[in-house]
Amino acid sequence: MPVLFSDLESALLETEGDESAAAFLNTKTGETCLRSDFADIDELPEDIDESEDYVRLPNKRDLELGTRLVMSFARDEIPDHFDEIYRIFSRKGAYRRFKDFLQRIGRLEGWYAYENAATEKALREWCAEKGVELEG
Repeated sequence: MPVLFSDLESALLETEGDESAAAFLNTKTGETCLRSDFADIDELPEDIDESEDYVRLPNKRDLELGTRLVMSFARDEIPDHFDEIYRIFSRKGAYRRFKDFLQRIGRLEGWYAYENAATEKALREWCAEKGVELEG
């Protein structure tokens, strides 16, 4: 059953920032569903973690889209600022400071485009590895 790529992307974004959240793909229907400790998002089967009909979707950490991606962006797109960005990520609250810094130097939109492209590539590669047929 082909799965809409936009549905997978949406599920990935829905779980961002919520460590307790998880997204699942029903391999029989192609539908996605979400689970979180903070909210009843979707009604889920009790055996979702063991069911062969569901696969847990990766999050950004699983796809290695965290600090490593930031450093790649700095190295590839703004190498003159690499050391400063490296220092930003040596303390807590790094993403907020990183985005503030990018806003000041006029590169925030460039970061979002870079991050979106990397996210799409990584998610498509994950689907290929898992045999998930994509539509769109």
